[in-house]
Amino acid sequence: MTTTVRIPPYSDDDLVAGEHLAGDPAFWLAHLLITLGTLDEDVTEYGVAASRFEELLERLGDPEQPPTVLRVPFAGGHQACAVYVNDEDESNIDFIVQHPAWSRVGWLGQHGPHGSGDGLSWRELTKLAAGAPDGYSDGLSAPAQRLLLLLPMLGDAATPATPAAEAVDTVARAIVEVGLCPDTAGELAAYLLNVPGLSRQTVWTVTPESPIPVCDSDYSPRRIPLALGITPAQAQALADALS
Repeated sequence: MTTTVRIPPYSDDDLVAGEHLAGDPAFWLAHLLITLGTLDEDVTEYGVAASRFEELLERLGDPEQPPTVLRVPFAGGHQACAVYVNDEDESNIDFIVQHPAWSRVGWLGQHGPHGSGDGLSWRELTKLAAGAPDGYSDGLSAPAQRLLLLLPMLGDAATPATPAAEAVDTVARAIVEVGLCPDTAGELAAYLLNVPGLSRQTVWTVTPESPIPVCDSDYSPRRIPLALGITPAQAQALADALS
């Protein structure tokens, strides 16, 4: 049974909840390689059957299917989402933050032909990954799944991303916990955190205009405060939830 989800600005589409995919290691490898890697990898090295991997790629990129959303609920009733949106001409993965009281969404970034980011600092990513709040009813609860879903939005010069550093170990543990091969987890984690051609040397600061951090990346929606236009109280609540 499919569950439909309604999130502005996707009001013309019935989004389909995709959290059931989170139990399949092939989904996680597909998500990471689509956004951060290359699709010509030998996926069997990561413990995934090639046939299942191809099946997931076809499903995630099928323009005949409604957009698929995976949600990460976090404090204060907020949720971060990854939305797989396809049409005949192109496919995108939108990364957003949403709250039912807002009249808009906050854009973290997008993967696709006209992609944008960075969308999260290391501190924000690990805070969101830490776990679902009490009383949540929908979305991902496992910290490993939450971390890997949002990992493509990471961009932070302060990330401890050397091979022996905290970030590589954190991501490697998550890779193992979602069911991918332990033997290649460290190598994959190091690659994902140091993708060639992706600098990730973004600097995050808080300005007098908003309590929500902004970044200095020319390609990031977060050059301006996230969900610009929400009320000051809503902005403070979001800043508190992210920090």
